[in-house]
This record gives sequence, structure tokens and C-alpha cells, in this order.
Amino acid sequence: MREILEELERRREAARQGGGKRRIDAQHAKGKLTARERIGVLLDEDSFEEWDIFVEHRCADFDMADKAVPGDGVVTGHGTINGRTVFVFSQDFTVLGGSLSEAHAGKICKIMDHAMRAGAPVIGLNDSGGARIQEGIDSLAGYAEVFQRNVLASGVIPQISMIMGPCAGGAVYSPAITDFIFMVRDTSYMYVTGPEVVKTVTHETVTHEELGGATTHSSRSGVADGAFDNDVEALLSLRRFIDFLPASNVDEAPQRPAMDPVTRAEPSLDTLIPDNPNKPYDMHELITKVVDDGDFFELKPDFAGNILIGFGRMDGSTVGIVANQPMVLAGCLDIQSSVKAARFVRFCDAFSIPIVTFVDVPGFLPGTSQEYGGIIRHGAKLLYAYAECTVPKVTVITRKAYGGAYDVMASKHLRGDVNLAWPSAEIAVMGPKGAVEIIFREDIGDEEKITQRTEEYRKKFANPFVAGHRGFIDDVILPSETRTRISRSLSMLRNKQLDNPWRKHGNIPL
Repeated sequence: MREILEELERRREAARQGGGKRRIDAQHAKGKLTARERIGVLLDEDSFEEWDIFVEHRCADFDMADKAVPGDGVVTGHGTINGRTVFVFSQDFTVLGGSLSEAHAGKICKIMDHAMRAGAPVIGLNDSGGARIQEGIDSLAGYAEVFQRNVLASGVIPQISMIMGPCAGGAVYSPAITDFIFMVRDTSYMYVTGPEVVKTVTHETVTHEELGGATTHSSRSGVADGAFDNDVEALLSLRRFIDFLPASNVDEAPQRPAMDPVTRAEPSLDTLIPDNPNKPYDMHELITKVVDDGDFFELKPDFAGNILIGFGRMDGSTVGIVANQPMVLAGCLDIQSSVKAARFVRFCDAFSIPIVTFVDVPGFLPGTSQEYGGIIRHGAKLLYAYAECTVPKVTVITRKAYGGAYDVMASKHLRGDVNLAWPSAEIAVMGPKGAVEIIFREDIGDEEKITQRTEEYRKKFANPFVAGHRGFIDDVILPSETRTRISRSLSMLRNKQLDNPWRKHGNIPL
């Protein structure tokens, strides 16, 4: 029996060594952790239960029979983060470049299947050279098996991808289907075709980082939800992030004891809105002063900055936050911001996370680039997401809410549950000056009359009280009491029941 136990330990140790000391040293030299080191940082201490440590590929072509390594380039299993079960796979670049084989894909598919049965999130730590070319169609089939599971798990369990090395070709589509993608600066990249192919086909010269690095995808393409400076920061941030999410679509998000009183007033908000309606202010200040302990986990902070999205807590419970940002494009909605917010709203709806919306939107961004780019279709995505959404929706209009953008931003007409406004709110078809110049065209050129008419329009329409008369605004509140009013509204809506008509699925304007 002792010999058997020694053999077991020998095999386990061989698997733990991955591609060997030389390749591990090379991984460290790049500033990257190994697959098992990453799991050690991500999960609670001694909580990881590894599966399929002895799995090896079955390919004999191109001398692959002599290159079989236990685990086959991916570490899989389950463990806990702050005591909550998660399933994880971590690709091992030290073993054949982390390339995906049929056996490698099978290991990932197994934990995804179990995650669905157990109702627990799946976290993928991606660091792979792509499909294992020696296996040909078998490796492509392996990718497709993973893709199919990503799709079936969508909206059932949270799926998070952390890109910690290369992710190229067909490999990028599994992260793309998952709910959130995070990257590590300078060591990770994603693209469908690499710089060499780009140069051959389009004659463009571009580096890996420029084409698909963390900065590119977190600020230009919007593919990534965030970027971190190194592996440890990324994994520790992921531990914090997953605490906001429920384990599955039938579970509630974790409740945290609220030390921050619901009744806390914030007098500084009474002076947040500038006297000049054209002067911007930072919506971050409102968000951090309203949520519990100022704890706001922002997503896509460097992309489409005219809208803010992320998670916070109110009275200890997770809420999704969507807010126009007057500091960028005056808070106008455009193509990128509409798609950014729409996807986030749909995630919150899928996992029963209430949505708090802060509105200061002068309209949709005008211009040929927006119209040619399909702002009608993309803007409709946000409208569709809010209209379809059945979770509790609380909306606060802080200043401008003009035109169709007023409707789109979780208005009462899109089944907003509680719609509040600050006294500074301006709810109208358009801004007073623009409206007057249309209604009183004959007075254009007479500055005194236009000024008089503008002030008349502002008093009559550019305020929250007309909407209040119609019942489209439930109350006009003091800015300082915003936290209390939102918290009480969410508490009242905790057992909200609302179902959409039965259908196989809707047809969102993709």
C-alpha cells in the first residue's frame, strides 16, 4: 500500500510541476503567475478541490505521444471565495503554451456542467496560445463544446473571464459570451487575428498590445470590463467583485450587514448641481455618497464615459447602478454608451439585481457618425433592456431629462417602479432655448423676446412639476435625502412580482 501511495504522490507532484521549472521561471520572468499560483490567490486558502489532474491528451500525430503532460495544460476544479462555492479553470501556459486540445476542452466542459447543476459561478483564467494545431479538427470541436455551454449557462450562472495572457483566434469567443471580461495590462491580449495576419491582409503594422491589449479593449473597443496592473491585483479585485453577484439566477446576491445607516442624510448633495445648467458635475460623487460606505465597483470605467455602470450596495443588498455622466459629452447617449448600459441592465435583470438609475441626459448625441453607425438601432437596445426588465427599478432625475432619452432612461412609461426627481430636474421634449427657437421662429433675432420666451418655457415645462402632475414622477425630493428614499423604495419592492408575456425569447435589435 505504501508503494501505491508513493506512486500517487509522485504522479501528483509531476502534474503540479506543469511544464517544468524552466518554463515556470519563464512565466515568472514575464511578471505572470502560474496556473496554480493564480488559483491560490483567487480562492480561499486550502479550499481548492482539483479535478482531472491526471488527464492527458490522446493525440499521437506529429510526435505528440512523447509530449503528454498530466493535466494537459489546464487546472480545473472548485473552491470557495469568501466561503461561497465557485468553479474555476486556469490555463497553464507552461504546458504546450496552454493550447486547447480535445482533452483540455473536456476538462473545462466538465466543470461548466457541474457548475450548472450546482448553481455556482464559473471563473475562467485564460492564458493560452489557442487551438492545439496538432489535433486539427478535434481542438476546434473542443472550442465549440465550450461555446455551447457558455450559451446555455448565460443568464443561469455568472460567468467571468480573466484574460491573463494570450487569447487569440477562436479562443476569444468563449470570453465574449461570458458576462464579464477583465484583463491584465502588458501581459494579456485578445484578438481574432494577430499582427502578422493583419499586416499580410491589410498592410497595417501594429503590435500585440495596440491590436488587442488591455488598454485597447478597456478604453477603445469596450470588450473588457476592466484592466489591472498585475496578476495579484486582478485576482484580488475579482474576489471583491464576485461578492456582489448571486450564485445563480435562483439565488439572491449575498447580503452584507449594513453598518451605514439607511437614514443617513448627505447635505452636500443639495449643492451638487451647478446654478448654470450647462456646467457639468461629477456623477461619481452622487453615487459614492448614496451607496453603502461609498463602495462602488465600476465596470468599463475607461469606455463610453458618458454613462457609468457598476455595482454597489443599499442597506446591505447588491444594486446595479446606471448613471449619465455630465462630465463626458454632457451625458448624451450615443452608440457606445447605449450598448454598454443595455448589456449591464440585462445582466441585472437575469440575476434579479435591482437597478438604480440616475438621470441627467440632454438627449441622444447628434451627428452623421452616430446616424451612419446605427444610433437608432443601438439606442433601441437600451430602451429594450429597460422595458423588458422586471426587477425593481428606482430612477432619480437630477437635472436634464430631455426627449426620447428621458423615455429610455428607466422612465415610468417603461415600468419604472419608483421615479423620483430633484427640484433641479428639467423634464421636457428639449432644452428651453431650442424649444423656443422652434415654437417662436418669428422672434429669432430679437434677443430680448427670445430670452423672455425661454424663461417662460423654463418655468412652465423645464421642471419636475408638470411630470409630477401627470404622475410620471412619484415625488420631488431633496437631494440630501436621496439615499434614504432609494433605500426605502428598494425595501418596499423586495417582493415585487412582475412577469412578461410567455415567449421563447424576444428579438432585441442586435
